[in-house]
Amino acid sequence: MPDITRDVMLAFARVHVLHHAAGERIFGVGMMDELARHGYALGPGTLYPLLHRLETDGLLKVESQVVAGKARKYYTITRRGRAALAAIRPKLKELVDEVLSE
Repeated sequence: MPDITRDVMLAFARVHVLHHAAGERIFGVGMMDELARHGYALGPGTLYPLLHRLETDGLLKVESQVVAGKARKYYTITRRGRAALAAIRPKLKELVDEVLSE
């Protein structure tokens, strides 16, 4: 896959993650499954650094919980993440309208 395609797809995945984290808490494997439903082939080596980066940037917060004897990290959107998503949405709509109108 060309670098620009990969970069754009990763950006789309980040927006997708923020969108879902705004609606409910998410976790890695569940998000990988959700993204796969939409055609994103992201493995753990890509998704977990993406989640960590969103957390480091203050867009997601993480909470650990034991599920079936294993620690699972749940992510929820922060105020900063909601603000970023709110800023992205109109630009995304504008881009989609323009690009897909041709």
